[in-house]
Amino acid sequence: MRSSRTSSSARRRFLGAAAACGALVPTLGAQAQPGAATTAGQTRLALLMGNRNYPTPFDLPPIPKNVHDVDQALQARGFEVSNGLDLDPAAARQMLDAFVEKVKHSPDDAVVFFYFSGHGVQVDASNLLLPAGLNPSASSDTLLKGSVQLLRDVILRMPERQNGMTIAVVDACRTSLKATIGGTDEGLNQVEAPPGCLIAFSTGAGRPAIAPAVDTLNTFYTGSLVKVMNSLSGEVTFSDLFRLVKVDVERTMSNHPVEAIRKLTQRPFIAENTKVRVPLALRAAAPEAAASGADAGNEDADWAAIEASNWPHEIVQLTESFLKAFPKGRFNASAQVAHDGAEEAVRTLKRSDVRLYKSAFQPQADAGADVRRDVYRAARGDKDAAARLGRRAMAEGSTPAATSRYEGWLQYATSLGNGIAAYELALHYRGREQPLLAGQFEARARELGYNPPPTLDNVRK
Repeated sequence: MRSSRTSSSARRRFLGAAAACGALVPTLGAQAQPGAATTAGQTRLALLMGNRNYPTPFDLPPIPKNVHDVDQALQARGFEVSNGLDLDPAAARQMLDAFVEKVKHSPDDAVVFFYFSGHGVQVDASNLLLPAGLNPSASSDTLLKGSVQLLRDVILRMPERQNGMTIAVVDACRTSLKATIGGTDEGLNQVEAPPGCLIAFSTGAGRPAIAPAVDTLNTFYTGSLVKVMNSLSGEVTFSDLFRLVKVDVERTMSNHPVEAIRKLTQRPFIAENTKVRVPLALRAAAPEAAASGADAGNEDADWAAIEASNWPHEIVQLTESFLKAFPKGRFNASAQVAHDGAEEAVRTLKRSDVRLYKSAFQPQADAGADVRRDVYRAARGDKDAAARLGRRAMAEGSTPAATSRYEGWLQYATSLGNGIAAYELALHYRGREQPLLAGQFEARARELGYNPPPTLDNVRK
């Protein structure tokens, strides 16, 4: 086995070759490389909305603690925080309207953070956030009229950010373990994020999140969010933060002493379409706890080699070597995120129902920043980036090559968990008179928790 020093030298030679030929070095907005520091996010605005008070038996005791703890964690990261607890529909909309107006007048590179903790339901494929006092078991019409719709009323009202990002976090909870185990609670619908946005749900689409029945504990998702946010180096990005939170939630619940909770382990959902990666630190100043001398140089070079790679198999190898060589390095958390995502990508590429090859991960020399960014992310297991790459391929024309690349990327996105891509493939195969494949992918979409809206394809099966 080669020494870590020899391995580091080899990776630096690889980086130099990649940079020389101009291949596989993606760009993120104004960043030269995906891992480069950015000064974006100096303006940080957050709105936290939490509702405990619902009609019996839907009360949610942990919500005030959730809001308080997220407030403190965000302030420590430089956010100006507004929060509202137990607002009725009119007050909730008034507060939301004021926040949206404030966001519209913020700089393009601002980080905007919206957090909701309370009951969330799905009606006609729309995700609804219920204000205080509204009964989650009310009629569909009552829920639609009295609730905040996540996409229409929150996310789509925010300006698209090319140099900053909008983050929406929804911790929609249930306290009834019996109802949850019985499958009577339906979770939120899967979504894809609009440009400049990251959306995080506390659990997978179509699945419930559970909450303690006491007011001294956080919900599982918010507890992990606060813990991880408070523990990370400032160089870790917001994007990686939510992937680390996902891992922590799954680990915490799968190892819980209560069997019922282990059975209900949440698999948080992330949808991302951001243009830049913003570090948690308010300013991209000197690295926190940076090493010095040769070790620092080796770590920087090895991390740059990881950032320059777009092939999942190679990313796994490079990150494994990196984590062994720098177990306490400042890029350690981000390297673990890259490793886990690429490892999932490797497993996906081995599936017999995914026809996608190495050439797909090699963008053309004239590829734009959006394409390079999505290839970079797809290589690290991003289901939404993969779907966007497939749609771009189809937009190039209906040639056999474009169709094959479209199908391959959407198959890959589906296997990574994108239910919307699965349903899109179902419609594609239906149009090509391939009913067996259409049926398989429609079933897969529903397994992944995606419930198509009534207007999609004019059919609701």
